[in-house]
Amino acid sequence: MAHLRSIPFFAAAPGYCARGTRAWFDRHGLDLRAFTREGLDEEVLLATGDGMAAALVRWAHECADREPVS
Repeated sequence: MAHLRSIPFFAAAPGYCARGTRAWFDRHGLDLRAFTREGLDEEVLLATGDGMAAALVRWAHECADREPVS
């Protein structure tokens, strides 16, 4: 969820909107509540073939690459 809320997007504020996110999960038959609690494997998101899902996966990788290694 942190990546979904922080992804740079087309609006003034970062993140995908809540209403659009709910609709997207419904359209693709995915469980938003499960995603919120546990996340989803990137393969599940990429399997939708949706560009917004691919952008979210890329963003998650970019964020992970920036995190310092402990």
